[in-house]
Amino acid sequence: MSEKKKEGFFKRLLDKVEVAGNKLPQPVTLFAMLMGIVLLLSWIFGSLGVSATHPASGEEVKAVNLLSADGVRRIMTSMVDVFAEFPPLGLVLVVMLGIGVAERSGLISVGLRMFVSKVPRSLITFSIVVAGMISSIAADAGYVVLIPLGAAIFHSMGRHPIAGLAAAFAGVSGGFGANFLPTGLDPLIASFTQPAAQIIESGYTVNPLSNYYLMAASVPFVGIVGTWVTEKIIIPRLGPYTEDTEEEVSNEILPLEKKGLKWTLFTIVVFLGLLAWGIIPENALFRADDGGLEPFYNSIVPLMFILFFVAGLVYGLITKSIKGDKDVANMTGESMATMGGYIVLAFVAAQFVAFFNWSNLGLIVAITGADGLQNIGFTGTPLLVAFILVSSLVNLMIGSASAKWAILAPIFVPMLMLMGFSPETTQAAYRIGDSYSNILTPLLPYFPLVITFAQKYVKNIGLGTIISTMLPFAVAFAVIRIVMFVIWIWLGIPLGIEGPIYYGG
Repeated sequence: MSEKKKEGFFKRLLDKVEVAGNKLPQPVTLFAMLMGIVLLLSWIFGSLGVSATHPASGEEVKAVNLLSADGVRRIMTSMVDVFAEFPPLGLVLVVMLGIGVAERSGLISVGLRMFVSKVPRSLITFSIVVAGMISSIAADAGYVVLIPLGAAIFHSMGRHPIAGLAAAFAGVSGGFGANFLPTGLDPLIASFTQPAAQIIESGYTVNPLSNYYLMAASVPFVGIVGTWVTEKIIIPRLGPYTEDTEEEVSNEILPLEKKGLKWTLFTIVVFLGLLAWGIIPENALFRADDGGLEPFYNSIVPLMFILFFVAGLVYGLITKSIKGDKDVANMTGESMATMGGYIVLAFVAAQFVAFFNWSNLGLIVAITGADGLQNIGFTGTPLLVAFILVSSLVNLMIGSASAKWAILAPIFVPMLMLMGFSPETTQAAYRIGDSYSNILTPLLPYFPLVITFAQKYVKNIGLGTIISTMLPFAVAFAVIRIVMFVIWIWLGIPLGIEGPIYYGG
């Protein structure tokens, strides 16, 4: 009875979130509305002469009225350039060209299946959770392939398939951002952080791998916690599985697929060897004249594209999923077709970011907010933890990571810079908040798909059961990632490549 009451509570709570979330406009409309709000506020505060004193330069920062004649001319004459030069646009599209070939050739799908099918039984739960996190190199593959595969593997082992589904869902979505490998998310998030940081320091650059150390180190901890929740909470709560399913999902790796994986692995090793040759020697290709690695850092996105593209191409040629250049062209075209919605979002987001920067509202809010936080004594690590929690709450309503960060970054990155924290630290805090609450919101685009997968095994399963099953993962992931982040800050370990914790101005 208590379990039913608990599920009923979660279902009512989720229904309220769903109703509230459905009242929000689509991200494109939301950004268009925000553009209008910024224009209106710029007119109000610009007319009132609102200003703030820059703590670094001591100069007066005035609000700029974008509805003035000069402001309107700037908006109209810069609109195309603002869109074309929007940092996330090119970065994401280039990476997705490579990922599209790797995904549609079957490489990513088979790689995930191989990963979870070749580990000892005692490590299967851990491997499913970890594979879910690694799958963020191509999120669609993780949701579409790994989640039903997790259920199928548990079912084949005589365990409750919903527990396997939950473990995979927790890794793919709840552990989002944690990864041993760089992903398209790294340059995407960094490209929003960089212009926000430049509000305070013109010319500030954010390395796409500036959070890499923290995100990579999070994988085993999240994997262990996810395994513990599955084994100690989810499986006992679900009880024995009694309802069978007519559909069986095979995770067998075919001989041709194995051959393809072997040649792909060989190709990746050769690629990494060539990359090392281009980095390690003193006068290497990817070193600057002074010996620095800036050329390599600036080439990470093209290198990611080449790696995914070549790996997918080799696998496709071996397995015959690619028979010619027409297939490759179709795969890249299909990959770009899936980005249509993002391109539209990028247009309005680019205009919003530009308006926000031109109006000086972000800088004024950051200066005023930092002064206010300092006055009340709410600074340091508690402020970062509070920001993580705020990000996770926003995540319940807005699914797109880039859409949320495009809104939050211009406010919180400059504010926390003035509080002494680097843009990379604020970015890391956001990425933690933008992870564990994914598995609790029906506004996640793949949530209906998860329910569909679950109904293959439990016909009458509903939202309440799914949410009550995933809630322990969300709480546990929040605790472990926040605690780990706080300890990381306390120890002063760099967050990643060119990823300092503090900002010195």
